[in-house]
Amino acid sequence: METTIGITPKNLAEVVHSLNTLLADEHVLYIKTRNAHWNVEGPDFLTMHRFFEEQYGQIEEIIDNVAERIRTLGHYAEATLAGFLKLTHLTEQSREDNDSTGFMKSLLEIHETIIIHLRENINPIANVWKDAGTSDFITGLMETHEKMAWMLRAHLK
Repeated sequence: METTIGITPKNLAEVVHSLNTLLADEHVLYIKTRNAHWNVEGPDFLTMHRFFEEQYGQIEEIIDNVAERIRTLGHYAEATLAGFLKLTHLTEQSREDNDSTGFMKSLLEIHETIIIHLRENINPIANVWKDAGTSDFITGLMETHEKMAWMLRAHLK
């Protein structure tokens, strides 16, 4: 059944493409955060193991919310690794060392990349594609990533 919510099909397709790109970025971030959780080493192991676990839990919730937003708009969420790798702004490149500082710097960079992508899409989604709901939704996601980035930055001082 077609979704009739006051947004043209063309505009919905644009919004959903943006959301599927975000979904791909979130999955790459999730895997990299899981990697940090599983593989961190050093004298701060237990503290950082727990910290990364908290962060990937938040990302897992974001992933579900993004996918559900796509479905709310009447489209299908990307759900393959191959699809995510085609859509993502990020790279799978991994680190050689497994120290917490290196993981945190890498994850911070990814959060900041996602924040910039979200910030760049807030106005186009609202004003060009006429979807204030999704614009508001990604504004909230941006704020969540800003807080997660702050937590990483605070550890790095």
